[in-house]
Amino acid sequence: MQQTDRLTKRLLDPGADPAPVEDIAPARPSSLLFVCEHAGRAVPQALGDLGLSPREMDRHIAWDIGAEPVARRLASAVGARLVLQRYSRLVIDCNRPPLGTGSIPGTSDGTTIPGNLGLSDDDKSARVAEIFEPFAGACSAAAADPGIRAAYSIHSFTPTMNGRDRPWHIGFCARQPDSGASELAERFRLANPDLTVAVNEPYQIDDETDWFIPRVAEPRGVLHALIEIRNDLIASPEGQALWGDWLADLFLSMPETSP
Repeated sequence: MQQTDRLTKRLLDPGADPAPVEDIAPARPSSLLFVCEHAGRAVPQALGDLGLSPREMDRHIAWDIGAEPVARRLASAVGARLVLQRYSRLVIDCNRPPLGTGSIPGTSDGTTIPGNLGLSDDDKSARVAEIFEPFAGACSAAAADPGIRAAYSIHSFTPTMNGRDRPWHIGFCARQPDSGASELAERFRLANPDLTVAVNEPYQIDDETDWFIPRVAEPRGVLHALIEIRNDLIASPEGQALWGDWLADLFLSMPETSP
């Protein structure tokens, strides 16, 4: 009986916990797909508060501050499909290969995550099966649409990390020369000459620490980039609206990625 109970125990309570994925389809077919892996900061009730205070859960370690409203405004403005992930990346990071480096972090930017220490294989597998896999499946299914010509991941980054300043306002990250990321960055720079626009900053795409770009966008051979906006610029509704509109103008100006 104990073995059966262990195998049938679920992490998420459908009556109390939100579904891990929100998949927003456009009113009309679109060539564009946007995803937001770190949109939410929900924690399953079974995990309590992960041993963290509300103040810690408000920090960038728990979610990408401002990324969800920017992604929603952008997708709505250009009529694109949007796939959002609702759980905190401290529960499981859905832009990391499951159970790989940083997938279920024990520490993040100097903060210990008590609820992630000493986990059993079953504990980890439940997070993969009930949170990561539904999101991964939704992303893969959306990208498999033959009409999709471009796929972009919307993120935000903190102005400093591990003692290093990050002065850029926005970064377009990709590693394939035919991704179109550099061209996208240059077009954005020309439209917004007062902003500091980077390519492959503050991150570089890596098989070990990225999932959507290496596992979904690159194999499909579509235009792609991981788009990073500095989170102090999109912490307010006004900033979110401004950046959502700037990005919408960018995509609507490009024949390759316009709806």
